[in-house]
Amino acid sequence: MRKTTVAVSLLILLALLVFLTLPRVKQIALDKTAVAVYFSPHGGCTEAIIQEIDRAQSEILVQAYSFTSARIAKALLQAHKRGVREEVILDQSQKTQKYSSATFLANQGIPTSIDDQHAIAHNKVMIIDRKIVITGSFNFTRAAEEKNAENLLVIHSQELAKVYLDNWQKHREHSEEYRRG
Repeated sequence: MRKTTVAVSLLILLALLVFLTLPRVKQIALDKTAVAVYFSPHGGCTEAIIQEIDRAQSEILVQAYSFTSARIAKALLQAHKRGVREEVILDQSQKTQKYSSATFLANQGIPTSIDDQHAIAHNKVMIIDRKIVITGSFNFTRAAEEKNAENLLVIHSQELAKVYLDNWQKHREHSEEYRRG
């Protein structure tokens, strides 16, 4: 009987340890939140992103797996010239890709980092003015707009933006400054 009690106690302790080490799910209610939904190809995803960048007033934070869209990069540059603070985190593949916005953005003085701590840093996120989140399967590329089947959400929610900001900052902490070479 005593062996059974010890075994059950150990199983409970083990289950508790597993539970305590599981990642915490962030749950928020988005009952009355404005969400715009886009699909590609040719569904206006790039235009929607550029519109939100053009409306930005104080800050744009970017996480991207693939970022080769010249139109989106130019919109970010224009916002940067208007005084909008920007920072970009890209996947390590962007260091060696033939054309990447990493070099363009870094050369324009926009802080650009590489997240090489994961097999793939597969995020596709923009956080604008800490109240708008742009996310979905849509990579910031011309192919995503013109050839691929993708989705994009533009979500107006400070509460959701805070969750994404916390995640963005965690990735920024372990990312390295982009240097071409």
